[in-house]
Amino acid sequence: MVASGAFYTREGDAYAATASTVGPWDKALQHGGPVAALLGSRIERAAASADARVAEFALEFLGPVPVATLDVTTELVRPGRKIAFWSARAAVAGREAVRASAWVLAVSEGRNPGVRLDGEPVPPMPSAAATTYFTSAPRFGYGDALEWRFSEGAFDAPGPATVWARLRVAIVDAEPVTPLSRVLAMVDSANGISAELGLDTHLFVPVNLTVSLARPPATEWTAMRAVTSLSSDGVGVTRARLFDERGRIGEALQTLYVEKRA
Repeated sequence: MVASGAFYTREGDAYAATASTVGPWDKALQHGGPVAALLGSRIERAAASADARVAEFALEFLGPVPVATLDVTTELVRPGRKIAFWSARAAVAGREAVRASAWVLAVSEGRNPGVRLDGEPVPPMPSAAATTYFTSAPRFGYGDALEWRFSEGAFDAPGPATVWARLRVAIVDAEPVTPLSRVLAMVDSANGISAELGLDTHLFVPVNLTVSLARPPATEWTAMRAVTSLSSDGVGVTRARLFDERGRIGEALQTLYVEKRA
């Protein structure tokens, strides 16, 4: 599968999903990464300010997201000069499928000293990119829409993993990709790269995603060190530490629904 030039094409306030949004679970369903990047970028555009940025982004999946046209709305929930709270929603044929929120904080370089962002070494950057993904899903649009380089683990290797990624496509056709979008497009795959169970034997579906960024990425490549923990009653948690090529930038958290495939 060859990735198209963008995850979405714009049609007014609606966004038509391309083949690059397709995830590994079902060819008719979008991966969460493109959806997160789309809603994050819509909040950024609505809240546009040179002196503020998204510091925390949360996404709630209200159901599977089909490869279809998304109607997107944004809302300023809590105005504030220093601290503001925004929300965004995506609906498919009148059904709300995804809900997002973001804290937008005022920033000023030099306002306080940086603390504990440089204490963890940046993961090494491998020279070779992954060319296949999961045994049961060797190619899918979202996988091909990013370049993946593993410094620990692999798509088909169970357990913790560390991967660098960069986008090969835009989020929305003819729009520049923002630093926030680079992270959001990648990070919803944390549970997939650090899976403890086989994609062909189990479902481990994230119901949400929370990303906190101490600073935005400053480079094209972003990385995550991800680990998944599973309870025997069918609930899991994936945690990821986030990096750019200069150092640590933040953290991400997912809650998983887990069950054996029928």
